[in-house]
Amino acid sequence: MFYIDDEAGRAYLTYMDLGKQTIDIYRTFVPDSLRGRGLAALLAAEALKYAAEQGYKVIPSCSYVARYMDERAGRD
Repeated sequence: MFYIDDEAGRAYLTYMDLGKQTIDIYRTFVPDSLRGRGLAALLAAEALKYAAEQGYKVIPSCSYVARYMDERAGRD
């Protein structure tokens, strides 16, 4: 799990290691009190950086992470 704690709550991204160098990022959550700060993007970026450093393939079951990856691919 990747997370950001704030006095207003915790934003987090969860994933599962599926084996064979593959992870499934399946949930990103940002409480209402923390929305609009770009925290989901920070969490997605950090998780994808971790996956790349570890040589993992990513399955983005989380719709936010799937969109984030698509947008990022469009910039490259």
